[in-house]
Amino acid sequence: MTVTEAPAEQTEVPAREPWPGWETVLRVAGVLVSVVATVVVTVIELELSVLRVGGVTGLFHGDFAIWEGTGALIGLAVPLTIAANLALAWFATTTIARGWAIGVPWALWTLMVLGAAGTKTTEGDYLLGGDNWVALVMILVGSLAFAVYAYRMIMKPIKRAG
Repeated sequence: MTVTEAPAEQTEVPAREPWPGWETVLRVAGVLVSVVATVVVTVIELELSVLRVGGVTGLFHGDFAIWEGTGALIGLAVPLTIAANLALAWFATTTIARGWAIGVPWALWTLMVLGAAGTKTTEGDYLLGGDNWVALVMILVGSLAFAVYAYRMIMKPIKRAG
């Protein structure tokens, strides 16, 4: 004869509600990460805007001072700027989950780039000179990338609940 035991009573543990302030903490962290990423990306874009053919070919000859090269400018900063600025806009609006979030990287990027364009070195040269076509195109397409992202956000159809 086998004895079967009655199943033990299962008690449900109520699920804990998360702290309501986490959403605000995550949004503030998203803004901070967005600001840091914008600063890093903008500095890289500005550095690449002065990259010349002679600097890159110097790498093959063992000269690692790629910023001191001569020759024609390499437009590597232009496609990088488009991709990076679209990524910054996406990251900011996704992590902060607000439409205004695109303004944070856009404004910071614009201030940094225009600041670099208007700043003179100790020798009297501008950081981004008017003869540097890569820098001029980078300023144009960088701001347009943010503008296109914002336009697409505006034109996105509104999702109806239910």
